Amino acid sequence: MTHRPLSRRGALRLAALSALLGAAGPAAFAQPDYPSKPIRLIVGYSAGGPTDVLARVLGQEMSLSLGQPVVVENKPGVNGNIATEFVQNAPPDGYTIIMNTLSHNVNPLLQPERIRYDPVKDFTPIAQVAVLPQIIVVAGDSPYKTLADLTKKAQTRPEAVSYGTAGVGGSAHLAAVLLEQRTKTRMNHIPFKGNGPALTEVMSGRVDFMFFPMIGAAEYVGSGKLRVLAVAAAKRHPDYPNVPTTTETGYTGFEDYAQPIGFIGPAGLPAPVVDKLDRAVAAALAKPAVEARLRTLGAEVTYRGPAAYRDWLGQDRARWAQLIQTANIKAE
Repeated sequence: MTHRPLSRRGALRLAALSALLGAAGPAAFAQPDYPSKPIRLIVGYSAGGPTDVLARVLGQEMSLSLGQPVVVENKPGVNGNIATEFVQNAPPDGYTIIMNTLSHNVNPLLQPERIRYDPVKDFTPIAQVAVLPQIIVVAGDSPYKTLADLTKKAQTRPEAVSYGTAGVGGSAHLAAVLLEQRTKTRMNHIPFKGNGPALTEVMSGRVDFMFFPMIGAAEYVGSGKLRVLAVAAAKRHPDYPNVPTTTETGYTGFEDYAQPIGFIGPAGLPAPVVDKLDRAVAAALAKPAVEARLRTLGAEVTYRGPAAYRDWLGQDRARWAQLIQTANIKAE
């Protein structure tokens, strides 16, 4: 059974109040010196991307609660795996944590012979902070006016409809595979070296559509170079109030596959350390200015504390495992 997060505002206010009052219980004082030096926040992608920017925004706010700098370090490569393994092998003292994404659960499923960490057992969940919903976009002059137009074509002519992605196993690819399964179609996957080149081909009309993150699309939509067919979510997004969701078009559950953003550390992090980090995250997310900033980055604040995030990561892994197995997706 899927566990829904607590009311976001209620959970954040409670956690933020606990942070202010120090109401974390006796265990929180087991390590009174933590943190006594800067905390390294590892990001598995290059500087300037959405994950990096989110990490810097939240890291700066967390520093205010923790009384020590939260320093972002970029360790890009192998779809985030270099950074993940670095944190896996770090001392479990709370001074090295990572902002995890979809790849944390997906990488071991796609490359079990190469990536052997267990995404739940080998790490300590700290908090989930957001999800990154995607939109389904076509060229501004595309013949597909609705998602139904596109899926009808795919149903009548297998592989006649093409979609672009940033590569095998990425969020856009997996979302498109999910669409194939829900619509009982077979489409033509065209992977590129990044979202940018894929989007260029979609805007040109040489590729029919793609799933694209919220951030960076508004300019092209506003200029007429892109049209949004649907938002991959259960509720309409305030940035696209006139665009239907995938749920409205008859394809439910896409919100469960949205890109997660959270904080995790090595296995064995002491509970008082996890508690301090979690309360710093909650205090940051409770600030309206932070929520507004995350929204401009295409993120939807979705807070879960350590226990709830651990449960959710396990459920997320099972979802992706089923999709990857049934679709027979192989790493490049």
